[in-house]
Amino acid sequence: MNLQNNGFINIYSIAILLIIYFHSLKNHENKSYQYKLYSMILKVTILSLIFDIFSRFDGTSSPIYPILNNIGNFIIFVLNPILPSIWLLYVQNQIFPEESTKQLIYPLLFINIINISIVVLTQFFGWYYYIDFQNIYHRGPMFHLAFFITVIILLSAFVKIVRNRKVLAKNHYISLVFFAIPPFIGAFLQIFIYGVSIVLNSVVLSILIVFLNIQNHSMYTDYLTGVYNRKKLDAYLDEKINLSTQTKTFSAIMIDLNDFKYINDNFGHDMGDVVLQISAKILNSCVRTNDFVARYGGDEFCVVLETHDIKDLEAIINRIQTAVIKFNETSNQPYKLGFSLGYAVYDYETSMTTEEFQRYIDVLMYENKKANNKNQVEFTPNI
Repeated sequence: MNLQNNGFINIYSIAILLIIYFHSLKNHENKSYQYKLYSMILKVTILSLIFDIFSRFDGTSSPIYPILNNIGNFIIFVLNPILPSIWLLYVQNQIFPEESTKQLIYPLLFINIINISIVVLTQFFGWYYYIDFQNIYHRGPMFHLAFFITVIILLSAFVKIVRNRKVLAKNHYISLVFFAIPPFIGAFLQIFIYGVSIVLNSVVLSILIVFLNIQNHSMYTDYLTGVYNRKKLDAYLDEKINLSTQTKTFSAIMIDLNDFKYINDNFGHDMGDVVLQISAKILNSCVRTNDFVARYGGDEFCVVLETHDIKDLEAIINRIQTAVIKFNETSNQPYKLGFSLGYAVYDYETSMTTEEFQRYIDVLMYENKKANNKNQVEFTPNI
């Protein structure tokens, strides 16, 4: 791929990323950790595309071109594992609380420091690559190690996504799984077809898919927990009620966190945020991909289910109960997680509005809350 064509494709890719960046900057909650990670992915990819252009000044004789060629290749090899490392952190943040994501930074930092050290030594020993006196780039004997490091990090993210697919919303899962496919294809072509450089351009396609399906939903997403917000919940319930018939309706669960004020007062609001994130992950893991999880407000969540069978509904209640008990048994947190739940199958004959149905299951939830012992997950069957 010659310099002109490579430059054109990279500039086009950069333009797409800048549009995404400024759009996300305008519409997203800039304080969220998810946004910061996604923003870092955009910036590192743009930087990589710029220096990839520099690395294409290969074989040209002008005095400035060898300098650009050396700088471009040096930065590209430094950035190679940084981009997938940030992606792995982004995936971790989609699945686990922010605290767990930050703990992953240190091993990834160690891997990147090793890579940077090899890149520096490559300038003397030609391990990853070398550029001859004619300004022509050649792969070094350790070139495949750079590729291997990147692939291992991407595969780690892919395995993490697949293993935790039940925690993720369906559209999030598909987008996260798809992310690695275009870069893998591009990397495969780059290994076997010398001079082809489309890995970074393939990443742009993946970033765009993630943007459309995950990042571009801030209007309807609770930025702290990643589930839907109250606005989307109300619209979704309106739709479900309008589509209900005598033979097919739906069900819903209202959930309130027990002793949430106590956790905030005694362990701090940061810990309270972690509790909300954990609660959202537990709820997502207990329902099916076509069910709907939203943060109702404060420490309350609402789950809308596609079932109108009371036995199926009670089975999901039991699943939530079991998941919370398991969390308390295995967690080393200084608190016990507890839910109070109110739930019901929507009765078509009553013609309840969205507000009336929400109020109905909210009352059931508060009745359950009064009956609960502290820090336990119990529920009273709906009559």
